[in-house]
Amino acid sequence: MSNLDRRICDYIAKEWIGETQAKTEFALNHNIDEKTARRIYNDKNYTITLYTLNKICEARNIKLSEFFKLIEERFVSKINDDFDLKITIKK
Repeated sequence: MSNLDRRICDYIAKEWIGETQAKTEFALNHNIDEKTARRIYNDKNYTITLYTLNKICEARNIKLSEFFKLIEERFVSKINDDFDLKITIKK
């Protein structure tokens, strides 16, 4: 699994699912299976599909490009063409 996959799942788990929201509720509100929501939240080896990510973004009324900007901002990094993150330190 790439570093980018992990960052995507971490972002969704921490920012959108959170500690208090039931995984069932998140799944229903984002048009995905509950098992998928649990895997995003719990499984450190889960690789999210573009299809699933797109369904989540559509439910939140954001474009995939906007989502990836959120990832870059959250992790202070740039996504390169190798689908990995290049970490940079902002001063």
